[in-house]
Amino acid sequence: MKTIRLALAALIGLGASSALAAPENRCGWVMNPTPGNWYLLDRDGDWTLSEQGSENEALGMENIGDISAGDYVASNGNYGYACGCMKVEADHAAKRITAVYSFSQKKISQCSKDKSLPKPE
Repeated sequence: MKTIRLALAALIGLGASSALAAPENRCGWVMNPTPGNWYLLDRDGDWTLSEQGSENEALGMENIGDISAGDYVASNGNYGYACGCMKVEADHAAKRITAVYSFSQKKISQCSKDKSLPKPE
């Protein structure tokens, strides 16, 4: 019985900690350099959304859509980067985006003009 109570307490604790993670807006370079690899480069640095072979893909990746359909720079065949803003949940310690709630693609010039953004590689 004690084991069941400990397990329930752990589950309740997990739910409470995830409820505290408030969505935030992040804008910058949305990069898809190779299959399965997605990153956001913003004024706070590099954030991982997904990496090929990893099970840690951000929830809601489908909300990003096809970035090549908008203002886009091809840098590796069919892969490249765009400028955009997204509403996300993030793990700041791991520099990982854990959930994507929405995405709005912007003109490349918007990110290019933002002096707080590093240049994409």
